[in-house]
Amino acid sequence: MISMKQMLEAGAHFGHQTKRWNPKMKPYIFGARNGIYIIDLQKTAQLFKRAHQAVVEAVANGGNVLFIGTKKQAAEIIAEEANRCGMWFINNRWLGGTMTNFVTVRHSIEHLISLQEMRDKGNWGPVTKKEQLKLSKELVKLERSLGGLRNMDKLPAIIFMIDPRKENIAVHEANKLGIPVVAITDTNCDPDPIDYLIPSNDDAIRAIKLFTSAIADAAIEGKQVFEENLRQRRTKDEAPARHKPAPQPVPVKTEGEAAPAAPPEGVAVEVKRGRKRASDAQKVAAEYDEDGLLEEGEDAAETAEAPEAEKE
Repeated sequence: MISMKQMLEAGAHFGHQTKRWNPKMKPYIFGARNGIYIIDLQKTAQLFKRAHQAVVEAVANGGNVLFIGTKKQAAEIIAEEANRCGMWFINNRWLGGTMTNFVTVRHSIEHLISLQEMRDKGNWGPVTKKEQLKLSKELVKLERSLGGLRNMDKLPAIIFMIDPRKENIAVHEANKLGIPVVAITDTNCDPDPIDYLIPSNDDAIRAIKLFTSAIADAAIEGKQVFEENLRQRRTKDEAPARHKPAPQPVPVKTEGEAAPAAPPEGVAVEVKRGRKRASDAQKVAAEYDEDGLLEEGEDAAETAEAPEAEKE
């Protein structure tokens, strides 16, 4: 995290001249000295923590950060830090509709990729030298405008920019689409459209480098959290498959295998008769028992069989 000493050494506390200010920035101004507003760095530190956490969470949830800085002092730093953390950037000129008309912009990006492949292969196709020169110039122009968006296949989850006053079109598009904006906001900027403002000098190269580098670190941290969560989900999904018992083989009846043999007809009839006699004996025993004809300890089954013996 950025310390107060680092912000002081970078000159982040110097605002614009007192005659060039936005009254809405008053809560973030400490005072004035020699006609220059001094930014309250304690509030800057607190607000930067919020912005840092917002970037980490956006990337940890699978989103991407779009770095924007087209002013001369910020262009090189924006490209360097965005490339370091593997995010998208615009550092030349904001093209109107870059986000609100992303489908059309994506076609331009695909054209850029096609021209780059043709250049790398040294094969411009069946075109004349004049047409080849025209394609080369078009490629240079597209790389300058869209080179930082080459891998952009969806809208960003969050935007980080330098000087929202200069990048007002980008701020408007982001607000329209509901994309959070993190911005280094000087004393002459309007803080209302900014979701996570960082009150700071937006002209000093050292201050721009300090905050942009810290936001890039936040993006890297978010990517690490995302990859760790993804790894844990995969491990959790694979665990039941590893411990699941192997299915038991189902016996298959082979062709020609004999079915269990049924008992002979005579035996089956005798079994049925034996069961019937046993049932009748139990009924007779019940009747004897009700009339009190059974002696104590006498076997009911033997008593029930007595009438059968007398008949014989």
